[in-house]
Amino acid sequence: MKEAAAYMLLVIGGNASPSADDIKNVLTSGGVEEPNEDAITALLGDLDGKDVNEILADGMDKLKDVPMGGGGGGGGGGAAAAGGDAAAEEEEEEEEEEEAPAMATDMFGGDDGGDY
Repeated sequence: MKEAAAYMLLVIGGNASPSADDIKNVLTSGGVEEPNEDAITALLGDLDGKDVNEILADGMDKLKDVPMGGGGGGGGGGAAAAGGDAAAEEEEEEEEEEEAPAMATDMFGGDDGGDY
């Protein structure tokens, strides 16, 4: 894949037919210590005499028939049935707690009892 990416970079950069040395130079500039000579030779053999744009167009035509997913989701509803009883018990416990009666205070925080 690195070799193909280097080839594509060279083509995009204006080199219509990159050589093995061109590909090696791009790979070493990108940090690859030892470019794979066999992969470069095989790639150049496969692409010899072919236009990259036509190859990409043919590949896109083939990809349109490949299912790409999109039917996921929808699951996960069964777990609520198992924990439903525990949730109902917890709600009942909360209702049983009594609240402390509110202290009578006036608007300014005093507790003189007043008319309230």
